[in-house]
Amino acid sequence: MVGGEAAMAVALADSLFLSISPDAARTRVVLFLLVSMAPFAVVAPLIGPFIDRMRGGQRMVVVLVGVLRAGVLVGMAFSLDSLTLFPLAFAALILSKTYAIAKSALVPVTVPDEEALVGANGRLGQVAGLTGFAVAVPAALLQLVATSAALVLGALLFLAASANARRLPRSIIATGPADRRENEELHSARVVRAANAMRVLRGTVGFMFFHLAFWLRSEIAGTAWFGLAVGLSSLATLGANVAGPRLRRRVPVETMLLAALVSVALAGAAAAVWDRVVGGILLAATVNAAATIGRLAFESTVQSGAPDANRGRAFSRFETQNQMAWVLGGVVPVLVSPTGRIGFALAGIAGLLGSIAFARAGRTPSVSRARRDAPATDPAPRSRPASEDRRDRSRSGAGGAHRRVRRHRR
Repeated sequence: MVGGEAAMAVALADSLFLSISPDAARTRVVLFLLVSMAPFAVVAPLIGPFIDRMRGGQRMVVVLVGVLRAGVLVGMAFSLDSLTLFPLAFAALILSKTYAIAKSALVPVTVPDEEALVGANGRLGQVAGLTGFAVAVPAALLQLVATSAALVLGALLFLAASANARRLPRSIIATGPADRRENEELHSARVVRAANAMRVLRGTVGFMFFHLAFWLRSEIAGTAWFGLAVGLSSLATLGANVAGPRLRRRVPVETMLLAALVSVALAGAAAAVWDRVVGGILLAATVNAAATIGRLAFESTVQSGAPDANRGRAFSRFETQNQMAWVLGGVVPVLVSPTGRIGFALAGIAGLLGSIAFARAGRTPSVSRARRDAPATDPAPRSRPASEDRRDRSRSGAGGAHRRVRRHRR
């Protein structure tokens, strides 16, 4: 799937989708972004539980997504100079997000235990990053010949991914609806706190993608700069997937999430002060790396904070919410059309507000956990009335005198 996405990105670099004037494209992008939320906001909650209870349901979704994405790319090959390219591009976006949700449900059932889940997702991220770079080179060469040739390469890769997906296990993600205990664990303060941090990070990723996509088009060699931003963000994601599992073994997950948010705040402030194209590109890379680190920490938080929850169903639900956050974050720069500096500052403010909210939400739970985990101690003695103290002393004195008399008689 990643190879097909890389080929599609290279093919569309000089297409009508990026060459049309920003003002003409802005309305269409907003419309399609809002429409792309419908499958996640309405359809997924309705059909998601049914697919989870079906044997091989999520595997079927992955197979169908591969076939449909291949068909979309073939349609793009015949619509490069037509406005039909817009709905096809956003159909590809919806299918990409659908695949991400299905993958988040499938990975937990293919690993032997919970400890292996974070490592497996990290390795998947590494493979995805390497595959994207490996496919980008031949796709770029085909792009020099014809854009349609690069799209056909992507279609073939999607068909290959669909065929390979048939090897996935025909697993049942969940046999029934979530019970009360699972819902309570997934709505615990610790899990909700981490989930909110992830939504901020994923929303910022969407914001930076569309902010750079529109802002760089007004710059000299804007398409090349945008391609560099996408490539460097992929490298940053790859590096975060390599470092993330090692970092998790040494640093608490709460610290990882807070550090991810703080890094976005600092990078946004630095890029706004610098106000250069390179600063925006580095900010985008930082945001993508922070979101990757945050995802690994979030997965670990769900495993420890909701041990009785169905992992496949839980991660699929959270991934749906994260995809909606990405879309909402992307709508903002398309509607507001900020300058480069203001856009960078908004990304930094999002990181700052997310950091503050995360730190404040952690105060009360941390205190309760400290009290809960503290060793048991004897309760403080209750203060007693003076009359009881005098009565006990008198009894003690009488008893002591009686014992002395008995010892004297002996």
